[in-house]
Amino acid sequence: MLTLQPLPGATFGARARFESVTGASALVEAAEAAPEALPDALLEAGGLLVLTGLDGISGEPELLLRLSRLFGPEVEDYRRTLTDWNNIHPEVPEIYVVSNMPPSTLTPPPRPDPPLTAEGGLPIQFPHRRGWHTDQSFRRPPPDISLFYAERPAPRGQGQTLYADGTAAYAALPDDLKARIRDLEGLHVMPGKGRSEYAARDGEPMPDLRPHERPQRQPVVRRHPVSGKPALYLCEAGQMDWYEGPFAGMAPGIEGEAAELLYRLMTHFTQPAFTYAHEWTRGDLVIYDNRCLIHAATWYDSERVQRAMWRTTVRGNPGPEYAGEARSWIPAD
Repeated sequence: MLTLQPLPGATFGARARFESVTGASALVEAAEAAPEALPDALLEAGGLLVLTGLDGISGEPELLLRLSRLFGPEVEDYRRTLTDWNNIHPEVPEIYVVSNMPPSTLTPPPRPDPPLTAEGGLPIQFPHRRGWHTDQSFRRPPPDISLFYAERPAPRGQGQTLYADGTAAYAALPDDLKARIRDLEGLHVMPGKGRSEYAARDGEPMPDLRPHERPQRQPVVRRHPVSGKPALYLCEAGQMDWYEGPFAGMAPGIEGEAAELLYRLMTHFTQPAFTYAHEWTRGDLVIYDNRCLIHAATWYDSERVQRAMWRTTVRGNPGPEYAGEARSWIPAD
């Protein structure tokens, strides 16, 4: 039997536990024996599940792949999606390695300025906290679910992951703002392509993009294909196109109505009522639904700390508006 407990200090999400099951291998077997249990629990919990004590995955990475397969028909093989080889797990290519340990070269985001809130807490709300996004929103069709495993987390107080609930955030919008964004589309682009807010503010010229790198339109209000509930679906500085966007059909750029609207929405989206900060312990696994949640990484002292996290990405049910679409990120032959 799978039991759920509310996450401390959060209005969404749950800690999931199979009763009388201990260890990663036994949990995977229990989940496979009841294959709807975890997906149903994820839906019930509003798109966020936390499982603990799964450090056995570190020695058997295939277990993470087996769990991932419960959430959809395709777990992304990163060898086939233009991912740098040094960020792909050497044994299980469906695992993306988020690490500052060689051969990976990923670094943490900078510390917010100031590093703490006026109350002495961890900055969470945009724009004090930057980097809020949902995985691969720059692709059409975008992915469904991600599984994020703490193989070697940073010490407590560093390297947290923040999550925000797009369903509750949308429901709390005033009616006039709901009407304003009902049919609005955001322009999402892959980070590192020179289209970010930071590049625009630095006055860098707009770079050309190859066809498979072009920004992709995504609905600002996205209806979940399983629950049917509407949710906010947008990112900020690094994953929106600030040269042609951030919103389709509005004047582009870092000044004006579109920029003001994105700041207003993201500030609302990431207020404490809709957020959860996860402090990692080795063996933790967080499962999150990209169709209704966003998340953000936090700083850790990469000069003194070695950190390694593993992620899988599951596809298969983005919603009827994506039916029949070719994959935007795959170059044409």
